Amino acid sequence: MLLYLLVACDGLDEKQEKALKRCRSDVQAALQAYAEENPDSQVTVIDECDSEECEDWRLGIQQPVKKAAQIKPVVQLFNDLAKQYRVDCEVGSVEDGEFEPVSYFGQREGQGDAFLIGAYLGL
Repeated sequence: MLLYLLVACDGLDEKQEKALKRCRSDVQAALQAYAEENPDSQVTVIDECDSEECEDWRLGIQQPVKKAAQIKPVVQLFNDLAKQYRVDCEVGSVEDGEFEPVSYFGQREGQGDAFLIGAYLGL
């Protein structure tokens, strides 16, 4: 299964958009560092932030997983990002190029739980 986690960029108010635009480069750097630190996990950074509108952005990672235990480190990364940058996160699977969300967590939604997310994904 191809797992994805994104910073939730849609449905933000003006204040949240400004904050996300300010911290975008820091979030990108954290995602890139995670990918480089985990080369065996085949992590790919998703960095589609070309639009001026945050709601059009896709900022996160995708990674193939077979077991629920494999998602624990990346969920922790996004929990840390949510806490530090006050963002929410979207998690799901990629099937035939389509992103299928299964859960949201973060600043407004509460901390993500790798065990529950694994169950939602059927792992």
